[in-house]
Parts: sequence; C-alpha cells; structure tokens
Amino acid sequence: MTDILRSRAIAKRGWRGRVEDKLSRGSKSSFGLWFWEIDRVLLLLAFLLIGIGLVAVAAASPASAERYSDTTKQFAAMHYFWRQALWIGLSIPVLLVVSMLPINFARRMAILGTAICIVLVAVAGMFGAEINGARRWIGVGVASFQPSEFLKPFFIVTIAWLLSIKSKEPDLPVMPLTGVLTAIVAALLMKQPDFGQTMVFGLVWIVLLTLAGISTRTMGLLGGATLGGVVAAYLFYDTARIRIDSFLFPDPDKAAAEHYQTDMAHAVITAGGATGTGPGGGTVKFKLPEAHTDYIFSVVGEEFGLIACMGIALLYLAIVVRVLIKLLDEEDSFRLLAAAGLAAQFGIQALINMAVNTGLAPSKGMTLPFISYGGSSMIALSIGMGLLLAFTRRNPYLKRSPYTVRGSS
Repeated sequence: MTDILRSRAIAKRGWRGRVEDKLSRGSKSSFGLWFWEIDRVLLLLAFLLIGIGLVAVAAASPASAERYSDTTKQFAAMHYFWRQALWIGLSIPVLLVVSMLPINFARRMAILGTAICIVLVAVAGMFGAEINGARRWIGVGVASFQPSEFLKPFFIVTIAWLLSIKSKEPDLPVMPLTGVLTAIVAALLMKQPDFGQTMVFGLVWIVLLTLAGISTRTMGLLGGATLGGVVAAYLFYDTARIRIDSFLFPDPDKAAAEHYQTDMAHAVITAGGATGTGPGGGTVKFKLPEAHTDYIFSVVGEEFGLIACMGIALLYLAIVVRVLIKLLDEEDSFRLLAAAGLAAQFGIQALINMAVNTGLAPSKGMTLPFISYGGSSMIALSIGMGLLLAFTRRNPYLKRSPYTVRGSS
C-alpha cells in the first residue's frame, strides 16, 4: 500500500518526481546507486576543466586556424572550437558510461585494451602517417587517432592489476613482468619517436612500484637504472640528444630557430600580465605554433592572465590530492594502485605541459589534459577519468579502516 501511494505521489510530480526518486538515497536503480557512490566533487572538477578547455580552445582557435586551416571558409576562425565542442559532446558520454562499469569488467576491458593498443602503437610506428617527423597516428584526417593516448589508461590499470597479484602470490615475479611490459611500450614509443610519452609511462610505472611496496634496495637499483637509461638515451637516441642539447647547450648560430617555440611560448604567456588582455584580445599568440594543442597554456596566460594559469594548475593539484585523500582508507590493493596510477598520469602529463610552456622543460609535444584541442586526447582522457571515477566509487554506508589494505578480489 505504501509503495502504491508513493508511486501516485511521484506520478503527480511528473518527470521531476521520477528524477528525484531515482536520485534518492533509498533508490535501488543502477543510476541511483551510481549517483550516490560516485565522487561528485571529482566529477565536478573534471567537468570544470573540460569547460575551461573549451574556452581556451576558443581563444587559441583564430591563431591556429590562420596558420593551419583554410581561412576563406565561413567560421574558419573558430574551426578548432567547433571541432573541440564535437569531441567534448562525444567524450562526456564515454566518461559517464565508463564510470558506471563494474570493477571486474573495467579491469578486463583495460587488460584487453592494453594488448590491442600495444599492437596499434607498433603499427603506427611502422606504417602510420608521418607528421612533423614522427609516426604516431593511424588513419587520415578526422578518422585518424593516436593509439598511445588510449594505451595510457589501459596500461596503468593493467600494471596495477599485475602488482596487486603480489599480495596473493608473493612468489610470482610480477614486478619484473611489469618492467618488461613497460620496456616494450617504451621501445615502441621511442621508435615513433615520442620521448615525452615514454617519460610519462616510465614515471607512472615507478610511482606504481613505489606504492606497491618495493624494497629500498630495489628502489636504489631502479633509480640507478633510470639514470643509466637517461644517459643511454642521450648517447644513442638522437631525438633525446637533440632535445637536451638544444635546451641546455644551445648553438649560438641556431639558437633562434631551436628555441623559437619555447621562447615564443614564454613571450605569449607573459604578454597578458597578471589579469590578461581579455577574451580575443591576444595578439602575440598568432606567432605561436600549435597554439591550440601543445601551447594552449600560454594562450590562456596571454588572454586570461597568469592568475588564470595558477587557477588551472591548482585544479590539477586538487584532482590529484582529492584522489589521494580518497584512497587513504582504501582496502583493495588493486583499486588503490589503479586509481593512484591514473591520478599520477593525469598530474604528470599536466606538469610536463605546463613546464614546457613556462620554459622549464624542452618541448615535448604533449597536450594539457582536458584543455588542449584533440579528439584522441579528449576521448582517451575521458576513458581515464571514467576509470578513475569507477575505481573511487564508494558505498556511502560502508565503514572502512584506514589501516587495513587487502588484496584485490
């Protein structure tokens, strides 16, 4: 009788009543459970970054359209803005759907995705279209995509799963296995070449190993191996040597050409001062290559000011800190490693891009998460954020001990 009266009351309130019923704490619907289990603050921060990114692409679009697109077409100045709006429209449903996945299904999807994407990264390095001296893309035009972008979230979840097995089967050589897998990915990426992405994969792997509890001795050996790898890359890998030499030891005769992008990025980001020139008021950005992708942070600095740049940096920090705080009482080692790894990848990628834009690091060709223009980047980041939200879902009534960490079931 109570249920009948409740149904009649909901019917009287119309669609609003149905929505309120689905979102009530007592709701047993899949959507209702998802709404109360999801970290709504983390979701809001992600949406805030996506919204800021669309505004930033609108600011950068005229400069990039003048350089890269046919400006005789109507609305050509906002070419990249409209395309980014399309990518966002496709990405947000992906983010939400992935965030609703059961943990076991998300894990299996990531393991399968890792295998497929490794093959595609290899194919891209051998047969992909060459753009700016690198083979990173498969396909042509709108139908092209960058497999390494999609590999990142899948790879992190797979490594987290392998490391979580260690608590159940301590005799299995899971850590060496993750090292072999990381080395394979690094070799394929360096062949493209893509030194920036190689650094991201390597750094996230080290973060996950640290969280998994490697010994001090192993950590020292790993640090030595990392240093040796950097030296080897400088000696035998032309891309790394050229980037490092041009950044640390510029040739006086070639300095203007070698440092053009980084010098221009510094000029753009400081042109607006603390508060910026205002939307559409930037002029120095028209001299900046890749204003809508790699150097969009500089465009934000010119038009919206250094204060806005600091605000964006704080948003990235807030996302990483939010996840880490959320994981303090996590009892499932797989969830802990997967969520921490995804947050680390998000933060490391943002940090590298901002360091390049401010002249603290050599040019890497890396996008700013959710801010830079790009279909592959936007969809892949949405998958990663969706997985992060899935792994941080919590039953609000479940009590957890902050001192117990159990193996993944």
